[in-house]
Amino acid sequence: MTNDLRFMRIALEQAALAADRGEVPVGAVVVRHNEVVAVGSNAPIGLHDPSAHAEVIALRAAGQAIGNYRLTDCSLYVTLEPCLMCTGAIFQARIAEVVFGASDPKTGVAGSVLNLYQNHQLNHQTQVRGGVMAEECGQSLQEFFALRRALQRGGAGS
Repeated sequence: MTNDLRFMRIALEQAALAADRGEVPVGAVVVRHNEVVAVGSNAPIGLHDPSAHAEVIALRAAGQAIGNYRLTDCSLYVTLEPCLMCTGAIFQARIAEVVFGASDPKTGVAGSVLNLYQNHQLNHQTQVRGGVMAEECGQSLQEFFALRRALQRGGAGS
């Protein structure tokens, strides 16, 4: 559990970087043999790229760092339950394990809306664990969206 906390804190740092850029605060970390291989933070707005989720960015960087698109001996830590797109990328990369913080009741496919990780018809099985630092991960999202709503109403600092 100590490593889980260490890596999720790094993911939270990445989420904070995304928030600083006006992106939804989601961060991800790819870990191999207890070492950070790559990090990613949400960037679809800034990159004008709907696939620029934190997980995808981290997976791309990990593939480059390792020199292989198969990340079979890697774990992915992410602050928010992965969506369908990210889960597809996770499966294609053959990630061994996903550890996430907050659940996503709108688009999460690791148990919230669906659970693709328990579908044994798929050719790759990835272990998944949720709830690591869930409160902290959820709080960063809640604060981000509360500020966004206040700014839209003209209430923050007015």
